[in-house]
Amino acid sequence: MALDEPYRLDKRRVRATFERAASGYDRTAVLQHEVCDRLLERLDLVRLSPARVLDIGTGTGRAARGLRSHYKRSLVCGLDLSEAMLHQARRAAGWWRRPVWVAGDAERLPFADGVFDLVVSSLALQWCDDLDRTFAGVRRVLAPGGLFQFSTFGPDTLRELREAWRRVDPEGTHVNRFLDMHDIGDALVRAGFADPVMDMEMMTVTYAELGQLMHDLRAIGASNANAGRPRGLTPRSRLQALEAAYEVFRRDDGSLPASYEVIYGHAWAPNVPVAGPAGRPERFIPIKPES
Repeated sequence: MALDEPYRLDKRRVRATFERAASGYDRTAVLQHEVCDRLLERLDLVRLSPARVLDIGTGTGRAARGLRSHYKRSLVCGLDLSEAMLHQARRAAGWWRRPVWVAGDAERLPFADGVFDLVVSSLALQWCDDLDRTFAGVRRVLAPGGLFQFSTFGPDTLRELREAWRRVDPEGTHVNRFLDMHDIGDALVRAGFADPVMDMEMMTVTYAELGQLMHDLRAIGASNANAGRPRGLTPRSRLQALEAAYEVFRRDDGSLPASYEVIYGHAWAPNVPVAGPAGRPERFIPIKPES
């Protein structure tokens, strides 16, 4: 399942925005941290003793550190598109039995078949253009009987910002597109996963002014990375029109809401291996502890 052309992601821009955001990401990513913690809490409900664990889209390593604490005997690997994010993850990980850090693309996982018993991804799948290819890669690197657990954003995420932009520039592509929970579940089935389970919750962050929301999105690297995004600086007059359009959502307490539809899911790899030329990694990266 690939995104429509205007909403296809410019991966070079995605990488560049996260590179710029890396040093200050943790100061702003309050919602991202909360979702990550809630995702990890769900692992308490699963009886699993994985030997090797992969965190896709590890960012500054919060999930990888949590997984390392949760599964003390496991080798944990954190993968991210941004090397600057991985640098922050290394700094925060300490020196004792640190996770392995790998720079790579979630849509082209650079690992051998069946390496991991558990794959986790917190709020990274929305940065993938082709969910079918991404899930096929996860299925390939999971060992038979392994678990894939993830969170991502659904279509009502930033609905206020999307509606405000629609009123100001109906033809523009200003806010990333997020897939519906049922489409994600269907993609899991197409990839060969068993027993997929999906659920959703709405979370809201409030701001005094729209400019604070825009600042926070830039600070965590969540800038517009669509191929169809407008090029160049946005004129001040258009930003003022956007602020006026967003005012319709202002609450009685004077705050402006930013809604996030958070989707959680998990599915199992069947007890049969998967392999084949189409699923082979572009290059093999062995899994071994850092020295």
